[in-house]
Amino acid sequence: MSVAVGDAAPGFEMPATGGRQVSLAGLRGKPFVLYFYPKADTPGCTKEACAFQEALPQLGAIGVTVIGVSKDKMPALEKFAAKYNLAFPLASDAATGVAEAYGAWVEKSMYGKTYMGLDRSTFLIDKAGKVANIWRKVKVEGHAAAVMAAIRALG
Repeated sequence: MSVAVGDAAPGFEMPATGGRQVSLAGLRGKPFVLYFYPKADTPGCTKEACAFQEALPQLGAIGVTVIGVSKDKMPALEKFAAKYNLAFPLASDAATGVAEAYGAWVEKSMYGKTYMGLDRSTFLIDKAGKVANIWRKVKVEGHAAAVMAAIRALG
C-alpha cells in the first residue's frame, strides 16, 4: 500500500520523544512534515535530523511541524534526541503500521539478502490533511532545503 500526492494522509498515533504523543488528529488544520528514517544515531539519519533541526526556526515561523519516524523504541529515540538537541518529536513506529500505511516499509537488499526496512522518505501534509508532496529514496544532502522550498510553494 502506498499513498500518492492528493490522497488524504493515513491516520496515525505514536509515542514520541519528550513524553509527547503525535497523531494525525492532533495536527488537523496545520501543515506538517512526516519523515521516515531507518535508524537513530546512524550517520545519514543524524545528518538528516540535524538538517531539519537547523530548519526548525523557519518552519516554526510558518507554522509547520516536523516529525521524524523510525521503528526504534523510545529509549533509543530519547537518547538520539538528547545527543543532538533535537527539539522536534521523534516518533516510534515499532510495529511499522504507520510506515506501511505511507508505503515507507519496503523490501530492501544488501549483499544479496533481501529484508524489510524503512525507506528514507518524506511526506508533506497540507493543512487540509492531504498529501501535498512526497520524496522517496531521499538523499540526505540538500533534502531539508528541498522540503522548505515545497512548503513555501504551498503558500
